[in-house]
Amino acid sequence: MTNMDVCPPLTALLSRYAAVRDHSVALVAPLSAEDCGAQSMPDASPAKWHLAHTTWFFETFVLEPNEPGFAPFDPAFRVLFNSYYNGVGAKHPRAQRGLLTRPSLDAVRAYRANVDQRMARLMPTVLNDAALCALIELGLQHEQQHQELLVTDVKHLLSCNSTWPAYGTTSDSAGDLALVPAIEPFGWLTLDGGLVDIGHRGDGFAFDNESPRHRTYLAPYALASRLVTNAEWLAFVEGGGYDDPAHWLAEGWDWRVAQGLDHPLYWHRMDGGFWHAFTLAGLQPLRGDLPVVHLSYYEADAYARWVGARLPTEAEWEHAAQAVAAAGGHDDDGDDGHGAHDGQTLEQLFGSAWQWTQSSYAAYPGFRTADGAVGEYNGKFMVNQYVLRGSSCATPSGHARSTYRNFFAATARWQYTGLRLARDA
Repeated sequence: MTNMDVCPPLTALLSRYAAVRDHSVALVAPLSAEDCGAQSMPDASPAKWHLAHTTWFFETFVLEPNEPGFAPFDPAFRVLFNSYYNGVGAKHPRAQRGLLTRPSLDAVRAYRANVDQRMARLMPTVLNDAALCALIELGLQHEQQHQELLVTDVKHLLSCNSTWPAYGTTSDSAGDLALVPAIEPFGWLTLDGGLVDIGHRGDGFAFDNESPRHRTYLAPYALASRLVTNAEWLAFVEGGGYDDPAHWLAEGWDWRVAQGLDHPLYWHRMDGGFWHAFTLAGLQPLRGDLPVVHLSYYEADAYARWVGARLPTEAEWEHAAQAVAAAGGHDDDGDDGHGAHDGQTLEQLFGSAWQWTQSSYAAYPGFRTADGAVGEYNGKFMVNQYVLRGSSCATPSGHARSTYRNFFAATARWQYTGLRLARDA
């Protein structure tokens, strides 16, 4: 599940654990107890559930097998906050998480505090157990994934309120409040391709689906220097892109018609015909220079066809990202560089929007799931989903890397998902 061979120093482990856990609590600070308990759709979860489930992970997978004299904080939590681990036992139905008025938010906070205290006692005793340290790191990476989900789930929840309430102010840095304008001019980065190595190299943390590293062939290709913007997407909307089936996959067209869609999620045409977008700062005038977000795979694919381009494969995206990193354009851990733009590099690889690829989510050659319930983490979802690369404005700092494989169904729109165009060279 991870590629950690040794445990970090105790002070580093304790510090990292505290920082990740504290960040989750900070994300819910602007929310009321009512905000934290509501569920806006089956794909989303209440903020309270995110806080409890990430704690459940440590209690179930780390403390239960390793804590002397283990006793659960509350035996009922084993079912209430199990997400999809069939090997652990029964689960509360996902679509009914918003009905869990009990336990209260205060009780969930007490649960977190209790597990954190027990983890602090356990961690000094596991420094000679690399596998257990790797499991703790997996739990922290898992919590960071839920931090992003918490932000996007809260945004969807607040968007259902006709008063357009804000999560935070424009000076905050959560989610789309941190989006930055596209860098002009638009250009293309052309790469020769050939036989290239794809997948995690084995240094530092990686999820199991990023391995094994393997060789694949890429024909010459080009990637757009930046993400597609709101202004460019507005041209697609006003140019009839949503109305012409010629640009759409058949299944995508049927979905669009059934849903009655003619613009991205959270876009609203207000009185006077002016477009606005719902953001975590409330309803705001649509900014044309920001990257377009909250697109389904079907929409991204249709736009690419409309402009005579295509979506990249995940291997093309990773190969290009690593080439830019080797040239000093960004760090391979997901921090974009901010040097002068000459149209020959790739901006917004990380930190703006997850970027749809045309690659179906499937196992790499030689992939094997881990033993036990933790092995259910990624492998069993490798069907009927597409890979996204990069990271978004809601991804926690330090969580991204060029080999990271995010994945969602083709209809998913509530994540910060956008697109970067590709073409054959």
